[in-house]
Amino acid sequence: MKLTVRGNKLEVTDSIRNYVEEKLGKLDKYFEEADEINANVLFRIQGKNQIVEVTVPIKKYILRAEEANEDLYASIDLVVEKLERQIRKNKDIPVINFEAIIEEEPKTTIVKRKSVEMKPMDEEEAVLQMELLGHEFFVFQDIDTDSISVLYKRKDGNYGIIETK
Repeated sequence: MKLTVRGNKLEVTDSIRNYVEEKLGKLDKYFEEADEINANVLFRIQGKNQIVEVTVPIKKYILRAEEANEDLYASIDLVVEKLERQIRKNKDIPVINFEAIIEEEPKTTIVKRKSVEMKPMDEEEAVLQMELLGHEFFVFQDIDTDSISVLYKRKDGNYGIIETK
């Protein structure tokens, strides 16, 4: 895999470049033609966090992951783990080497199942319910549209809503 590495308000040292090349190089085994894939790596700082963003455009798909940590090297490790999970989850992508996934794929199982009562509510009440529960998302029936919606907390601290049709 070929890497384009750049920093935004951060100097990318040889040590950082070598570390990210080594870590992302471990993903090569998942691609049939790894030397033809170009990955983009962006390092940036936000407050105390060192953010690593990796985008890997492959045929008809884009693998993308972003991680933030106070330790830049920990951010790199976390973003590589996230990309590896995406690759394993999407093993039907034509350019992925299926045999590499079969050798290492951990068995995933559903460990909890929950039933919830759908009480119609507006978006403000859904936000309040989600905050009271301390969850990152909340499923509710929108009182205005009568559709099932998912309220979620975004990384920037704001909220997003996914509405069903």
